[in-house]
Amino acid sequence: MCGIVGAVAKREITEVLLQGLHRLEYRGYDSAGLAVISSQNQLQILRKVGKVNILTEATKKQGISGQIGIAHTRWATHGDIQERNAHPHVSSNIIVVHNGIIENYQSLRQVLSKRGYSFFSDTDTEIIAHLVHWEQCQTGGILADIIQNVIFQLHGNYSIVIMDSLDCNKLVAVCSGSTLIIGCGDGENFIASDKNALLPVTCCLIFLETGDIAEITSQNIKIRNHLGNIVERSKTLLAKKTYIEETYSQYRHYMQKEIFEQPCAIQNTIAGRLQSDFIDLSELGENINILFSKVQHVQIIACGTSYHSAMISRFWLEKLANLPCDIEIASEFRYRELVVRPGSLLITISQSGETADTLAALRLTKNYSGYLGSLTICNTEHSTLVRESDFALITYAGSEISVASTKTFTAQLTLMLILITYIARIRGMEHVIFHQIIRTIEKLPRSIEQILSLEKEIKILANKFIHKKHALFLGRGSLLPIAMEGALKLKETAYIHAEAYAAGELKHGPLALINDDIPVIVIVANDYLINKVKSNIEEVHARGGKLYIFAEQNTGFIQCKNINITLLPKTEPIIAPIIYAVPMQMLAYYIAVVKGNNVDQPRHLAKSVTVE
Repeated sequence: MCGIVGAVAKREITEVLLQGLHRLEYRGYDSAGLAVISSQNQLQILRKVGKVNILTEATKKQGISGQIGIAHTRWATHGDIQERNAHPHVSSNIIVVHNGIIENYQSLRQVLSKRGYSFFSDTDTEIIAHLVHWEQCQTGGILADIIQNVIFQLHGNYSIVIMDSLDCNKLVAVCSGSTLIIGCGDGENFIASDKNALLPVTCCLIFLETGDIAEITSQNIKIRNHLGNIVERSKTLLAKKTYIEETYSQYRHYMQKEIFEQPCAIQNTIAGRLQSDFIDLSELGENINILFSKVQHVQIIACGTSYHSAMISRFWLEKLANLPCDIEIASEFRYRELVVRPGSLLITISQSGETADTLAALRLTKNYSGYLGSLTICNTEHSTLVRESDFALITYAGSEISVASTKTFTAQLTLMLILITYIARIRGMEHVIFHQIIRTIEKLPRSIEQILSLEKEIKILANKFIHKKHALFLGRGSLLPIAMEGALKLKETAYIHAEAYAAGELKHGPLALINDDIPVIVIVANDYLINKVKSNIEEVHARGGKLYIFAEQNTGFIQCKNINITLLPKTEPIIAPIIYAVPMQMLAYYIAVVKGNNVDQPRHLAKSVTVE
């Protein structure tokens, strides 16, 4: 979602701000803006609806330059998509950019209106600028002290960066539940909401903690905690190779590129963790086996695509490790009365590690006894979720730019299967079964390469969906979450209303929807449920439904009128969810392409959901 970049230096920083915004485009946004103070101490502000390229061209045309500035990409929450609602927002000499939501902004707006302030925008951000200006006028003093007084009036999770045009040597940043990272340079310092914006200019980072207020000049960084005490936050030095300029290369879109990167992403996630006859998770610490041996129950929390990973993981936990497992959407989990089962291990799953609801759920559980510990599965090594969890396993899928998750999903599943198999071995899994699963996981990259070879066939199939407005996905067992993921991908990228059902639920309502204009996509594993699914397929076919079946060869399906068969390679049932996810991704991608949609940045969506 929204992105923040700030810089204070002894050199021209406008290009740094703009390039930082470019590197945050993958997060999703609808407008962009920047504010820079020139060498003549003149404030220059520019806001534009649309892509960062539009802002960049306008910035060049107006000749904006300076050595201190802040910039922002906005994903609309309060106020519609108009230039006046784009950031930065200004109150006299105070300039503000802001991520997150100020929950009590309406009451604060009324107070400020009575004090004589006028509002240019409909945003909650503008009230921050006016509050800071009001406090400054009342008390004077140091900006950081003024802001310390202001934040006690703000309710919600947010991050803020503030610049004062009358004191143009510093930026002040506030971290209150929404990520902010300081980039340390030589005679220059930076601030951003995502390390990707900073890595080209510095590899030395400071991750602010909730409650921190940082005062940043070109020479110094001073941080206070929520009590107002000066604190030292550790510096993290990233290897230079961490930053790679992402391009499509030979692919048409990032989503296509990332679909085809899945064999490599899974191989990188496996590397060093699977040995010839054992799993190495020593990265979790030397006492992890003791903790796992005490686990009596697993609670998994996630959102979106990661929630589908959680659903599949439940099947594996109960089947392989004989552990009861509950899964829950983070936004629901955090707002109900919790009953924690004794001996529970909390697992969170997230691509970004910055998902607001998942973070809030993790923080909530720290107030409850009963959890043995918290473990996160995440693709972003230094994210907030990783730093606040007791243990972390990283999926080394590489940067995922497209909003629709593909390679991080299959990497999550692969790592969860490795983890669950490891726990199952501690709980007494037979060595023969343990060894078989290791061999099966090791074959995953090659198995996915076989699926990717079906690209041309799926591309042709996509043309049958161009004019469709609705679709049904059916699955059973561990493939029901893949049906749900397929429906989600179709909604995200192709803007087709799609729903997923357990195939056995057809007679409980969905059969009423069947007609020859609604495609029914069925995902069939060659397992103990195959005959049940075949009966469900007959129910649809008998009512004139158009079926698109994805199944293994030699499973007895015959192509005929209203039945299209896509044959997949033979797959071990344990990894079928990972394998079957890939054709669902490709189908959604090519339908979106033939419809002419913005595949990588679907309308209204963001990569990292950092607000409720």
